[in-house]
Amino acid sequence: MNSSVRAVKVDFDQDSMRVDLSDGRVLSVPLAWFPRLLRAASAEREAVTISTRGLHWEALDEDISIQGLLAGHGDQTRPGSRQAAE
Repeated sequence: MNSSVRAVKVDFDQDSMRVDLSDGRVLSVPLAWFPRLLRAASAEREAVTISTRGLHWEALDEDISIQGLLAGHGDQTRPGSRQAAE
């Protein structure tokens, strides 16, 4: 995987998060993969910081790596959370 791929834009609708990547790909994942984002208000979701490693929401204590998204990983912090390719 190319480690230089990074997020350039993040958008939300009621059920999903869309991440535009620097290489032209667009990822769309269900918010159900990330319970903190699912429960958050729209303004809280929009307060995302994009870095070279991924996405961060300070107020929600949420961090999502681009590598994790590309691998199909959801929230990895809780028992029973969605795991990639179970």
